[in-house]
Amino acid sequence: MNLQERIAVMAKLGEYLNENTDEYQLVKEKANRENAWFIPEFIDLASKNIANAFLDKEKLENWTRRYNVPAIQPTPRNVGVVMAGNIPLVGFHDLLCVFISGHRLTIKLSSKDEVLLKHLAAKLVEWDARVADNISLAERLTGCDAYIATGSNNSGRYFEHYFAKYPHIIRYNRTSVAILDGTESLQELELLADDICLYFGLGCRNVTKLFVPKDYDFVPLLASVKKYGHFQDHHKYKNNFDYHLALLMMGNKFYMTDGSTLFTEHTSPFTPVSQVHFEYYSDKQSVEAGLKDNKDVQAIVGHGFLPVGRAQQPALDDYADGVDTMQFLLSL
Repeated sequence: MNLQERIAVMAKLGEYLNENTDEYQLVKEKANRENAWFIPEFIDLASKNIANAFLDKEKLENWTRRYNVPAIQPTPRNVGVVMAGNIPLVGFHDLLCVFISGHRLTIKLSSKDEVLLKHLAAKLVEWDARVADNISLAERLTGCDAYIATGSNNSGRYFEHYFAKYPHIIRYNRTSVAILDGTESLQELELLADDICLYFGLGCRNVTKLFVPKDYDFVPLLASVKKYGHFQDHHKYKNNFDYHLALLMMGNKFYMTDGSTLFTEHTSPFTPVSQVHFEYYSDKQSVEAGLKDNKDVQAIVGHGFLPVGRAQQPALDDYADGVDTMQFLLSL
């Protein structure tokens, strides 16, 4: 397939996601049954974001033009991709990059996110049988020419060892933070609530840590987060909330809550489900300096950084961990 054909079939997939056919609705219901964290609300959001931000034909053409992606890949390689499964379709961007670059793709799906990606790959093959030569699924990745692997810090170290002699991109645990200055509008706090709570906070682009000035007033933010109060109706989320609330109470730790999200002071950017950490600062510049090379941080939200509300809306060139996936692929 040449580049324009690859773009065309991906643009068709974007239209399919936006159409939300009866067929796709049944697939989403199955995905939710197999992974209770993948509620319809969040599968729909992920599908919409992918369709509009990644699979718009004009955006794909502009993106590939910036990289001078060849019409026909002269030296196609087999790229093995180990996908994460923390939020719906989180591995789709890697699939898109490899496919559009003209390389072959062998995917090791996460058991948490098999249903959706299998279906979308099958639809691509249904529309153009040649896609089957470019995209395949495997239980084990062996014999590939390069690897892209996303996982935990523990699995990342394993990947580094296992794929050491091949060109590779290895991604570890990351999370996102927000630097607030106290001048945020109520509308911005509503958007910040999205950055915190979408996907139950399970994504690496979810804000799990707040840096706030001394004497910061949390009341407006707590009010904004209340729109996700329905999380208490989700059994897995509620179990996490109740457990961590009990730990805070037994440890006699200070916390604040709107009834569905816990805010507590802590230095770590990583938090358990249902909890957000915060840390006071007196010098904003020192906070920025401390985060500059922090490998735990995926994105920084706030004035002068990524606008609030945009954390879970990455563009085509918002590459995970700041590593340019497309440049890596075109250099193989």
